[in-house]
Amino acid sequence: MRHNQVLLGHGSGGKLSHDLITNIFIKYFNNPILKQQTDSALLNIENQHIAYTTDSYVVDPIFFPGGNIGKIAVAGTVNDLAVSGAKPLYLSTGFIIEEGFPLKYLEIIVKSMADEAEKAGVLIVTGDTKVVDKGKCDKVFINTSGIGVLNEKLLDISSGVNIGIGDKIIINGRIADHGMAILSARNELNIRSTIESDCACLNHLISAVVDSGINVKFMRDATRGGLATVLSELASGKNYGLSIDEAGLIVSEPVKGMCEILGFDPMYVANEGKVVMIVDEKDARSTIKLMNDNPLGREASIIGEIVGEHPGKGWITTGIGGKRIIDMLAGEQLPRIC
Repeated sequence: MRHNQVLLGHGSGGKLSHDLITNIFIKYFNNPILKQQTDSALLNIENQHIAYTTDSYVVDPIFFPGGNIGKIAVAGTVNDLAVSGAKPLYLSTGFIIEEGFPLKYLEIIVKSMADEAEKAGVLIVTGDTKVVDKGKCDKVFINTSGIGVLNEKLLDISSGVNIGIGDKIIINGRIADHGMAILSARNELNIRSTIESDCACLNHLISAVVDSGINVKFMRDATRGGLATVLSELASGKNYGLSIDEAGLIVSEPVKGMCEILGFDPMYVANEGKVVMIVDEKDARSTIKLMNDNPLGREASIIGEIVGEHPGKGWITTGIGGKRIIDMLAGEQLPRIC
C-alpha cells in the first residue's frame, strides 16, 4: 500500500477501499467465503442457504432530505441481502451514541428504523447500545447486520458467473440523488435544493423480478462509488466488456445542475435505492415492465449490454457520440455519505 495511514478515500467504496480490503482485511481474515467479496456472505448451514451481511452508518448530516441515518441503516442492509438473491428476514442493530445527544432525535431515528423494517417485512431482533464521551463520536453511529434465506437456484447471482455476451444491463431509475441530497444538507455549503435521497428498501422490487422466473444473472446496489464503480468492478478481470449508453441514464435536472456547478460526475455519486441488474437479452423488456409496476422502478431503463470487445473494461458512449472508459472511483468524492 502506498499510504501509511487511513485516508477518507479508504471509505469511498472505490479503488482505495478495494486496496484496503485486499491488503489488510482479506490478508488476515482470509477464507473461501470472504474471498468471494459479495455484498452478503453466502453460507450453507445444515443444507439451508443463508445470506449474511453487516454495514455501519456514519452519514453526515444524520437528517437529510428523504431520510435519516436510521432509515438508511435498515435500507442499506436489506438491499445488500436482496441483491444477493436472498429474502431478508432479520436484522440486528448496534448504536454508538455521543453523550449529550438529544433523546428526541434518537427516538425519531429509531422510529424511522421500525417503519422502514415494517415496509421491508423484516424484524429487528437484537441489538446493542454504547455511549461514549462527548467529542468522541459525531452524534450517533449505527451498525446493522442482516440474515436472509436464499434459494439454491439464485446462488450464482452475487458472483455473476453466468453473465454472457448480449446480456442487458438495467438500473431501476435515476442516479446520484442520494449523494447530492446529502451534499445539499451540509450547512457549510449553503446550498438550497429540492433534491431528496432515493434511500429505500428494494427487496420487494427485486423479488418481483426474481420470482417471475426471469433469468437474472447479476445484481448489485450502486451505493458508495456510484454506478461507475459497480460497472468497473463487474468488468475487471473478465473476458467480456461493458458497453453503456449515456442516453439510457436518467439524471434529474436539479442533480445535473448541482453536479455541473460542483464538478461531480453523476456516475460516481452515491445512491441508496438503485439496483444494477444484468438479465438475459430476451428478458430485458419483461424486467423493465415488472419494475415499472413498482414505484421504485417507474424510471427503470436499459443502460447497456455485455460485449465481446474491450474485455475487462467498461466503455460509455456519451451524449455527443464520444467514448470514455468507466473506471473505479480513485479517491474520496464525498466523505460520510452513508
